[in-house]
Amino acid sequence: MMPFLKNCKEITALVTAREDRALGWRDRLAVRMHMAMCAACPNFERQMLTMRNAMAQWRNYEGEDALSGDFKGPEAP
Repeated sequence: MMPFLKNCKEITALVTAREDRALGWRDRLAVRMHMAMCAACPNFERQMLTMRNAMAQWRNYEGEDALSGDFKGPEAP
């Protein structure tokens, strides 16, 4: 198989690995080429970005309950 033509499973593994480490130029090029041709993998990448942003907001959350130490979690319906 061509080194730059990867399947969706390989690309999602690279997108996930990119959260922890910088990819080499071959992997970055393979991701970019695959993203140009695939409809599903860009959705996966957007979902990863959404989760990363949500986790960053959660880590920096300093709401009223967090400051008082009385946080009891969400109430059951």
